[in-house]
Amino acid sequence: MYEGATAVTFSEPLSPPPAPPVPLAALLARRELGLRLLAGPEDGALHWVHTSEMADPYPYLLGGELLLTAGVQLADPARFVERVVEAGAAALGFGVTPVYDTVPAELVEACVRHRLPLVEVPPGTPFAAVARALWRLMAEARLSELRRVTEAQQSLATAAARPAPVPAVLHALASRLGGRAVLFDRDGTESAAAGREVPPAAAEALAELAGLVAPGSGPASASGEEAGLRLAAYALGGGDTLALGVATERRDPGDHTVAGVAVVLLSLLTAPRGATDVAVRDGVLTRLLLGAPTAEAAAALSPGPWTVVHARGGDGTPFAAAGLAAALGTELVDAGPTVRLLLPPEAPVTAQPGWTLGVSASTAADGLPAADAQAARALRRAEATRSALVRHRAGGLAGLVDPAEAAAHARVLLAPLGEARAETLRVWLSLHGSWDRTAAALGVHRNTVRQRIARCAALLDRDLDDPDVRMELWFALGRSDQ
Repeated sequence: MYEGATAVTFSEPLSPPPAPPVPLAALLARRELGLRLLAGPEDGALHWVHTSEMADPYPYLLGGELLLTAGVQLADPARFVERVVEAGAAALGFGVTPVYDTVPAELVEACVRHRLPLVEVPPGTPFAAVARALWRLMAEARLSELRRVTEAQQSLATAAARPAPVPAVLHALASRLGGRAVLFDRDGTESAAAGREVPPAAAEALAELAGLVAPGSGPASASGEEAGLRLAAYALGGGDTLALGVATERRDPGDHTVAGVAVVLLSLLTAPRGATDVAVRDGVLTRLLLGAPTAEAAAALSPGPWTVVHARGGDGTPFAAAGLAAALGTELVDAGPTVRLLLPPEAPVTAQPGWTLGVSASTAADGLPAADAQAARALRRAEATRSALVRHRAGGLAGLVDPAEAAAHARVLLAPLGEARAETLRVWLSLHGSWDRTAAALGVHRNTVRQRIARCAALLDRDLDDPDVRMELWFALGRSDQ
């Protein structure tokens, strides 16, 4: 026990069987049994059933059972009930006939006094039938619990594959357990949390529990209670994150298994990178700082070609950039307002939920600065067009402009000309302003060409002798029909 919580243990209890308990009310609802509740609440939890005609059954009880008896040696009903309660039995079932025609009044009074559920078993119902009904209910509960645990495991695994896996796993865990899930750093502070808020006393007690667990050097888990909540803390495998804390209103048998799956996933997601990877990366950084060419430094990581990705989005958590890097298959990430990633050749780039991506062309190590600029431009186009992913397009200067934007600009720019004048301008520009060759190509007189070109200059209000104007018009004419 520690200050701030009513109880603490360092392992899960071993006494209950590997099945969820059955509510007494579920057994009472089996009409074919004819059971009747005479005393105590009906919300008790039955873990198993046991039959005994001993005057003192205490040494033979494990706790949590429905004890069935016909009162063969019931000399002192009050003392009998006291011993049954001390043993931790969940309920008492009393079979009438052949020993007693009715349930003894003293037995009923003792059960009322100790709030021990007392069930009357009618003469036509064998104890074996009650036991069989309870085992069937337990089997149904076990199947339901296995289904719940399996669905929770699948939900956690799906969450771990999302762009921001750590907060996604926490949200999935809190949702499945119906409580709050918290990651604690080694200094005891919360690094991430999900689920509904808990009272300050419970939050403080959960943090204390997290400080008691440690991978390798201390207990792997600890549990306690505070403010009506069930608390549990689990040590994680490494990294800056120390423990996972869980606070719930109740603790079902499968919850420990669900939390265990989350512990494994979070240990992997928050673990530091391998020593080999860190050593290689540190070596590359050292070479760059000492003046080594980019190509030489990058060659230590991979021969390439490389792809640069710029990204914005995520859920705003510290794990978002790392989650995106994991989804794209790289560990080379620069987190910031704009996340920048360097992808090896075996890592394809696909759209990621919640992110906007700009992707460069593949390049050798010495082309990484240019690829970084390509990715930045692609990201700007993606944001402007509200696209999840935009790739750099090759093709010189024309490839730097979005085709739809270029076509729209061309239509506006050339609208005053009409089809005939635009075609004359296109041929004239393609022939470098030659009047005679343009006239021959169009099958008209050279003076007609002069008149049309002069009219084009007037309608466009542009100086067609200016090379920049000619370049812009040529570009527009090539995209006006797109």
